[in-house]
Amino acid sequence: MGVANAAYYATKDPIGEDGDFVTAPEISQMFGELVGIWLSDLWMRKAKPDNSHYIELGPGRGTLASDALRTMAKFGCKPQIHFVETSPALKTKQAALHNSAAWHKTIDSLPTDGPLMIVANEFFDALPVEQFISTQAGWRRQMVARERNKFIAIPGTTTIENQVLKSSAGLPAGTILESSPASVEILGDLSNRVAKQGGAILIIDYGYDHPGTGSTLQAVKNHLPISPFDSPGTSDLTAHVNFHSLGNIAKTRLLSVHGPTEQGQWLKTLGIDQRAKKLAESRPDQAEEIRAAHHRLTHVEEMGRLFRVMAAISMDWPEPEGFVYSGS
Repeated sequence: MGVANAAYYATKDPIGEDGDFVTAPEISQMFGELVGIWLSDLWMRKAKPDNSHYIELGPGRGTLASDALRTMAKFGCKPQIHFVETSPALKTKQAALHNSAAWHKTIDSLPTDGPLMIVANEFFDALPVEQFISTQAGWRRQMVARERNKFIAIPGTTTIENQVLKSSAGLPAGTILESSPASVEILGDLSNRVAKQGGAILIIDYGYDHPGTGSTLQAVKNHLPISPFDSPGTSDLTAHVNFHSLGNIAKTRLLSVHGPTEQGQWLKTLGIDQRAKKLAESRPDQAEEIRAAHHRLTHVEEMGRLFRVMAAISMDWPEPEGFVYSGS
């Protein structure tokens, strides 16, 4: 999955109607604007710290950053811009909108001299996962084999022993468990940074709140689902994000974790209904498109429920908006 996605993103811009998939920032400016409002609110209630950094992981075409940073500037928040990007094709698109940004191939070179406001929209779902499958002979790592010129998934030949799999003893043969070591490592390192430097991590992606079983590995090409094994390197490979695991990682670094909550609820709490109404009134010729975008971003049968939002905040930063708290 890692090799296939590296090749896929290195050679093309896959985003948009002419690509393979569409992301929330490309659906409407409202999405990025509300991310910008969310970040600005935290920054202002933290007494507007100097030398803040806006960091986006896998920033696509730079659209989300453009909308968020434009909105943040209205509140006087003008952080330094950093993009973590490995795709030459997408970096070119980003540079056209953000010529003052600094680019990083990994998170290792991110700044160490100020608070970090980190945004990861549809980033963790593209990180490689590993799968383990229960067999009559014990747990085996799921492998990829070649059969009649096609790739297929098969159990490995060696029994795997670890604490997680031992605790899952008794599950029927064929049960699959997923994990993403890359996600664990990246969020762990980012959480350490935020705990030390201050700031926040905002994660928006499709995934699940509680551990479960089954394969979530999927592929999309030309906006249609296909088998992950049909055309590796030329289709978008993703897997659902385990928000339960990511939240626990952030908590072990002593960050305050909020969510996950549904994307639709989060956007509505931040004011997307009011923003959509105002946009439609100011652009009557685009009113129908604005209403359609609002529906797509927030409705439970569109992106509103499948996509989750989670925040991990430095302990000395304010409690973030957009999340429903018990007793509130």
